[in-house]
Amino acid sequence: MEISRASYHYRPVKRVEDDHLRRLLRGFAQEEPPGGYRPAWSFLRRQGYEVNHKRVYRLWREEGLTQPRKRKRVRHIGGSAPLEATHTDHVWTYDFIHDRTEEGQLLRILTVEDEYTREGLAVMVDRHLPASRVKGVLSQLFAKRGVPEYLRSDNGPELVAEELIEWLDEQEVKTHHIDPGSPWQNPYGESFHATLRRECLSRELFHTVRAAQVQIERCRRRYNERRPHSSLGYLTPVEFRDGVRIPLLERGRPSTHQGRKERVNQQSLHLQVVQS
Repeated sequence: MEISRASYHYRPVKRVEDDHLRRLLRGFAQEEPPGGYRPAWSFLRRQGYEVNHKRVYRLWREEGLTQPRKRKRVRHIGGSAPLEATHTDHVWTYDFIHDRTEEGQLLRILTVEDEYTREGLAVMVDRHLPASRVKGVLSQLFAKRGVPEYLRSDNGPELVAEELIEWLDEQEVKTHHIDPGSPWQNPYGESFHATLRRECLSRELFHTVRAAQVQIERCRRRYNERRPHSSLGYLTPVEFRDGVRIPLLERGRPSTHQGRKERVNQQSLHLQVVQS
């Protein structure tokens, strides 16, 4: 028939239900611009749609909703966390992130996160946050949730202040300070900051400190209660903490970075065995 094999392919009949899924995906993309097709797949599963993640990916691309890919960064070898959390309130991480108001004034943001559940426990926003303010935030969390076993942080002056270290010792909380200039030793805190920067700080213009406090706290609640995490089986941190099961999310789950990392580790172990 003189038709090129490269141009001849099967074109499926357009399904009626695809139109409804496309509308849902467009609505999800408008509400969650930084989200990708995996969170969209999780959203549809939560709504009761037994849709395959490959179908969601196809519709997502056809609708032009794909986000630009991130540039790959050179990662340091052996950058795993020296202390891994094994249960809720085992390891908390806290650190500072910075932003500015519309008039250019500095904003300091203190974040506290549970490394096991990925739950953002608190965000404190102000012009200045000395060690006494950090102590106050932690004191409120201890009274509300209990005392963690470890607190991970960098070596910032507010976080290694003698007043704070002595108080944590009185509370029987062990501190774990990462090596200077080694942010990869605090991966969960850095990941939380990157998400906060991408989904809130880079998208909002803060006129006052009070406006920043309201917007960032709203983002923290959304992060905990609405945003699914692939590392948690596409559950939100609150659902993972409470042991919620969503059967539709447990079937047909798309591949994650964690799965690829496990396969790489298995291949490395196999090579070591073969070489030995």
